[in-house]
Amino acid sequence: MSQFVTRSLLALLALGIAATVSAQELTGTLKKIKDSGTITIGHRDSSIPFSYYDQDQKVVGYAMDICMKVVDAVKATLKMPNLKVALNPVTSATRIPLIANGTIDLECGSTTNNLDREKQVGFTNTYFVTANRYVVKKASNVKTLADLKGKTVVSTAGTTNIKWLTEENGKQNMGMSIIPAKDHAEAFLMVETGRAAAFFMDDILLSSLVASAKTPGDYVIGSEAYSVEPYAAMMPKDDAEFRKVVDTATANLYKSGEIHTIYAKWFLKPIPPKGINLNLPESPQLKKALANPTSSGDPAVYQ
Repeated sequence: MSQFVTRSLLALLALGIAATVSAQELTGTLKKIKDSGTITIGHRDSSIPFSYYDQDQKVVGYAMDICMKVVDAVKATLKMPNLKVALNPVTSATRIPLIANGTIDLECGSTTNNLDREKQVGFTNTYFVTANRYVVKKASNVKTLADLKGKTVVSTAGTTNIKWLTEENGKQNMGMSIIPAKDHAEAFLMVETGRAAAFFMDDILLSSLVASAKTPGDYVIGSEAYSVEPYAAMMPKDDAEFRKVVDTATANLYKSGEIHTIYAKWFLKPIPPKGINLNLPESPQLKKALANPTSSGDPAVYQ
């Protein structure tokens, strides 16, 4: 056997060993994605403008655009440019269990990161900051939380909003009847049809629903803010390898300034399906979070 052939065989063997070692080094979510050839993204159906279906039943939104940047980073890390992306619809009630049991790898929507949820799942760097408020019909003359005493109200099942509402109802002995809706669209419809006096939800989602309503001028969003809600994409808990890829991708997106272009696309320009313009500039809290990327679930960080 010639020296050249021997060297070639040794080189090929070394490459094989390196590939084997590289494959063995992958763990958790990245290994799952590489082995299956697919990354599974959880998305919402009506969380405008974060994650929702457009007029062509295509999943679009601000959160989806950010998550696709993460997908690009995963493709580059795994050297899999043809990695498949599977879309899996989730609700407020199913999103955490589906991350926790490994059905989805990343959940891209309007999910609040808080310390309680961090016990079950992981979160990416924050990409939006909102607050818990209510929407009512102007004709109802509801001005404060106290005005809703004894009335029927609604919030979406599985959200931090309905948890807060239930606790506050008991603390203040308000006697409200609380209906858990399956999604935001159903909850808003209950106010629209008079089945509920108020819908408690994050103000940005309420603004989107009002702007999309048949008669937007019929509604008013309460001035009282009850909690700070930092939004982030969910991912499996305690997966350091996957988190490094996700955090690096989002931090680079924020620091490069590209995030502001994506933000403007969804909050400062007409968006599908109805061409509404939310006309919502970045808040000081969001600017702070984007300038100094954080995945903290502590509300005080965003004050």
